[in-house]
Amino acid sequence: MSRNDTTLGTDSLFCDFTGGAVGHRFRFGGGRGQALPRAVGMKGGKTPSVVDATAGLGRDAFLLASLGADVTLIERSPEMHRILEDGLARARDADSEIEEVLNRMTLILADAKDVLETLSPEVVLVDPMHPPRKKSALVKNEMRLIREIVGTDEDAVDLMNIALETARNRVVLKWPQRADPMEGIRLPSHQISGKSTRYDVFMVG
Repeated sequence: MSRNDTTLGTDSLFCDFTGGAVGHRFRFGGGRGQALPRAVGMKGGKTPSVVDATAGLGRDAFLLASLGADVTLIERSPEMHRILEDGLARARDADSEIEEVLNRMTLILADAKDVLETLSPEVVLVDPMHPPRKKSALVKNEMRLIREIVGTDEDAVDLMNIALETARNRVVLKWPQRADPMEGIRLPSHQISGKSTRYDVFMVG
């Protein structure tokens, strides 16, 4: 899921769109030249509408909305949905500039597999929660807390296949940089790499 734009206690998760890394990226980020905007097709003046099918803490959706996209965020965990809803409400009250961005974001509590067909999405972004890597360093507190809430997305292949059937333009899979392609789906049309993450892009339609 798209998840440090949070303030963490030892056992709590707190979503913040106005400060921290997400606030800094909003004010000083790299614009449409960043990997994610390129992956969803923000080039040549185009601004596609996006469905973030695994919203998490909403960072990726916020980035895309800050660049002009209308973004529908789908989160199926009631607790994560509540955390995200609270973060959106506080940001709306705190910063009028950010409020303009939030007006392009629509949050839905649902399983994306059940609602994608009704949304007729132009672009679908999927960022599954992966099992912890056995050889990795101690998992960051933020990711540990998120995993405790949402678990791992064992139905990620099912979600991807539904996204590929319903998206009108493309599906973007956010995936670990060095990981093998997701099994059970076709190979991506192309890939766009970031520092530790890559975006597998599947052109459809």
